Amino acid sequence: MTTTNPHPPGAVDPHRWPDVARVPSGRLRTAVARLLAARAIPAVGIRLHTGPDAPPAELAEGEAPVLWLRDPDAFHARLAHDGLIGFGESYMAGEWDSPDPVAMLTRFAEHYEELVPKPLQPFRHLTLPRRPASDRNTRDGARRHISHHYDLSNDLFGLFLDRTMTYSSALFTDEDPRDAYGLARAQERKVDRLLDAARVGEGTRLLEIGTGWGELAVRAARRGAQVTSITLSAEQRDLARERVAAEGLSDRVTVDLCDYRDATGSYDSVVSCEMIEAVGERYWPDYFTALDRLVRPGGRVALQSITMEHQLMRASRGSYTWMHKYVFPGGLIPSVTAIREQLAAGTGLRITDRLAFGHDYAETLRLWRDSFTEAAERVRSLGFDDTFRRMWTFYLAYCEAGFRSGIIDVEQITMERAA
Repeated sequence: MTTTNPHPPGAVDPHRWPDVARVPSGRLRTAVARLLAARAIPAVGIRLHTGPDAPPAELAEGEAPVLWLRDPDAFHARLAHDGLIGFGESYMAGEWDSPDPVAMLTRFAEHYEELVPKPLQPFRHLTLPRRPASDRNTRDGARRHISHHYDLSNDLFGLFLDRTMTYSSALFTDEDPRDAYGLARAQERKVDRLLDAARVGEGTRLLEIGTGWGELAVRAARRGAQVTSITLSAEQRDLARERVAAEGLSDRVTVDLCDYRDATGSYDSVVSCEMIEAVGERYWPDYFTALDRLVRPGGRVALQSITMEHQLMRASRGSYTWMHKYVFPGGLIPSVTAIREQLAAGTGLRITDRLAFGHDYAETLRLWRDSFTEAAERVRSLGFDDTFRRMWTFYLAYCEAGFRSGIIDVEQITMERAA
């Protein structure tokens, strides 16, 4: 698939996207960024293409991925001023593109440490923006951050998710077709494996932390479980309740707006699918002690979490990134080591099983990106402009590249509380 458009997008709305509409100044910094980029980008195997004319839409096998600089002056100015945040904002502004953005971003991810000359690497942290206090996931902050992303529009998510409305990695088999039908089957398989890991069946008292749009709660209730599902997204709560009612399961499923810190009760099983990434490191002790408090002795907890290598997590924990600014405020992807440390420090939970399937997330994201691209006109009809569309395309491609490069992974992690 290609996202390359030979015609630059329309003007950026300065009221809606002030930092994207404004190109930062600073001749000296821009000149330094231009020199560093001219050295580093080809050195990692990416071909630079500069000017208004588009490069070939299809690359020959084995050909280097292409970074097409439509506006090199603006690109280098943003890179100089805001680093990787500027890199993403430059894409949002239409100043660069690529015939295959995932291949290009994957190459960057694979050679991340080589992009800055070794003599300058010890000083890199001095130029990176730090997280603002507003990025903390206090109760008010967590509600605001979840609303920022998940309350955009249920209709928007419905344009690119499959019929299950599941917004987390699917679990494929070789027999699954890589289309919307195969994605739905793979999402159902993922949910069923989480429920199996948590031993959810007839009569199970189940707590779900992070409702999504209700697929897991519905499938658990069909097994005969009594489900309490909590979320901070009003949009997700409303649609999840509608789906539960349509299945005739309202007597088995309760969906409420509730922070995990305020959840009460004792449950046989707790399931949380790709919610921990939004908790934030400062609040990991609260999250894991809540899991320990809410599951009965001998009960099980099944998490699905994006993960990263521990050293990389430690190096990036304080950074403020394009993803924080535009997509997921307040989040941090944990390492499995960090999860083990949290469990040992304050809970009676111990890991009993793990399954990693990062390549499946790359495929999930590719299918979402294909569907989102095909739905461009309908995205526009919902009131989302071209800058938003490019932001979302970059987000999906950026994440896919992370999984394809192996810099991030996804795991299902099963835990049991000592009896």
